[in-house]
Amino acid sequence: MWNVQMLALVGMVGYAAADVKTNYTSSVDPTKLTIPNIPQTTSHDVATQCQYYQPPVAYNPGDWPTSWQIATSNGMNTSAEFTALYNSIQWANAPNIQPRQLAPTGGLVLPGYDTVNDPDCWWSATQCTKPKHSGVNADIVQCQEPGVWGLTFDDGPNCSHNAFYDFLKQNNQRASMFYIGSNVMGWPYGAMRGLKDGHHLAGHTWSHKLMTTLTNQEVLAELYYTSKAIKFVTGVTPKYWRPAQGDLDDRVRWIASQLGLTAILWNLDTDDWAANTLPGVTTQSVQQNYQNFIAMGGNGSFSNIGNIVLTHEINNMTMDFAVQNYPAIKKAYKHVLDVATCMNISHPYIEESITYPSFDQAINQNASTATGSGVSPAASGTSFGTHSATVSAGALFIATVFGVLATL
Repeated sequence: MWNVQMLALVGMVGYAAADVKTNYTSSVDPTKLTIPNIPQTTSHDVATQCQYYQPPVAYNPGDWPTSWQIATSNGMNTSAEFTALYNSIQWANAPNIQPRQLAPTGGLVLPGYDTVNDPDCWWSATQCTKPKHSGVNADIVQCQEPGVWGLTFDDGPNCSHNAFYDFLKQNNQRASMFYIGSNVMGWPYGAMRGLKDGHHLAGHTWSHKLMTTLTNQEVLAELYYTSKAIKFVTGVTPKYWRPAQGDLDDRVRWIASQLGLTAILWNLDTDDWAANTLPGVTTQSVQQNYQNFIAMGGNGSFSNIGNIVLTHEINNMTMDFAVQNYPAIKKAYKHVLDVATCMNISHPYIEESITYPSFDQAINQNASTATGSGVSPAASGTSFGTHSATVSAGALFIATVFGVLATL
């Protein structure tokens, strides 16, 4: 089962890495997801949503990395499962690129890298997205269909996202959701709702570390256990992922390709997560970014091709930005779509039981709302409507994640 079953699946979906071997299992049928009517799944109160609940599937903490630590933690680096996976990969074919260094301040050490030739296609240094090495899946950077706002949200599932997901559902709006493995295990019903509502789920690493700074083993674990978590909870195995802060090079791309994973980046960045956190990034500057990007929808910038916009569900502030700007986005752009749809990817998961509409199918089905009409307001009683950041909610959900896994 370890090798043969997955090899057959790989053959069907045509991955670049023909010898991918994984051990993803799940008792969940992604076509029959059931989310219970409990306060954590229905309330719009942050504290209520972020209370621990019993996971819907049996969970053995010994089978998983420690939440929010590098995914080789909790003995995963020496487990039989991970060791077999690691040994199945032809590491001699990997690009000979050493892990990058972190500065004492936590940022990447960029001086000394050859940015002129950029031999490793290191995005953090040059924003390179076209791999220089062979055997590497190329990045997706923008929607290929014209007039499209590619709607993406990182760092979910956030335990306090009920009102936000309600808003998207009211507007029949799908997005690409890049889920952190630790969050998926901490808030499984949140991840299940993402799939049930028709969003395109993709991975966003296990612990949100800068991937180029990690060893080969650590990179593989971050990717593997995130995909495994999404499969375990929702029943689907993503074929797409996004690195934390976009940090990847051809070594990281090559390792991801061994798991059949392709990176989805972006070509517009709202900086929403950094408002009032990083110097020079304020609520006003993020709102100005939104306004600039919205204006591009009407000035011809995307008349021949679409965009992919980086936004987050990391806290109520970032979700509020999206809600408040959504009507203007819908008015300025012909189409607001998830990446799977705008790229005509019908099967973004290994499992083909879930099918996404093509671009033509999506715009024909939603013709009445494609030009910006029919935008529903946020549900009453939500925290949306002001930019009063609720930063404490972000801290609460992270703290609660640690508490959840500690009690399991």
